[in-house]
Amino acid sequence: MNCRLLVCSFLFTAPVLAQPAHEPLGDAWWTGPMLAPSAGTLPPGHWLVEPYVYDIKTAHADNYGSRAYVIYGLLDRFSVGVIPILGLNDGIGLGDLTAQAQYRLTQFQPGSWVPTMSIVAQETFPTGTYDRLGTNTSNALGAGAYATTLGFYSQTCFWMPNGRILRARLDLSQVVYSTKVHVDDVSVYGTGPGFLGRALPGLSSSADLAAEYSATQRWVLALDAAYGWNGDTRVEGDNVQLHSGWSESLALAPAVEYNMSSRIGVLLGVRFIDIGRNTTHSVSPALAVNMVY
Repeated sequence: MNCRLLVCSFLFTAPVLAQPAHEPLGDAWWTGPMLAPSAGTLPPGHWLVEPYVYDIKTAHADNYGSRAYVIYGLLDRFSVGVIPILGLNDGIGLGDLTAQAQYRLTQFQPGSWVPTMSIVAQETFPTGTYDRLGTNTSNALGAGAYATTLGFYSQTCFWMPNGRILRARLDLSQVVYSTKVHVDDVSVYGTGPGFLGRALPGLSSSADLAAEYSATQRWVLALDAAYGWNGDTRVEGDNVQLHSGWSESLALAPAVEYNMSSRIGVLLGVRFIDIGRNTTHSVSPALAVNMVY
């Protein structure tokens, strides 16, 4: 046989290695990473309920608590909700309560470089105990101040070489405390017995970069890397002035998600805070259940 014909015959008959098929976006089930909220909003009339239970473990104490996200799709692109916090140490205590509104600006589409983007406004109400703590400072569940948070959330998806989806989030937020706080006795502001005065919490900023890898439809691996910065808090009273100085921290939170369906999933993760300035090092295991109705 002619050599040229032999080569052509091989080129036309040799098997072609198939490229991995892209996982369809709608086939991926997610619970969400441990720290970064979603940039997406709920369809009108739908609910998301996601309770967390956790233990903030420091060198000298365990602080047990629960936080829940209760979100409702009010209008197209617009969701509202509340975030209650409970302390679970000496009985059950209510922490500061946050109300939020979220408006979606854009929606990610496969093949587009435009991510899902939202703007978020939150108002935190001082419903938690913050002073008159006595000898048990673990009873502290709040800051005693009204706080306004403005945030920008974004989310996009990438297809990995094996066809599986990597979902990424970048959330930025800024917190402004709008009131001075009356402080009496032992408090979260480092005051001691008999103190009487007031505190002015400093500004607070945060950035959270998170990724989730869809290993299978049900199993997802997640990781948050969250940076936080807090400005100087000033405390005045009894001819005493205290300054906390500024602080910063870096938290890493690996987690595993198991999704029973597209509407119900469970997350098990741990947040580590081990890098920072004027920051208490801690390890915080957490369990969450994500339910969409």
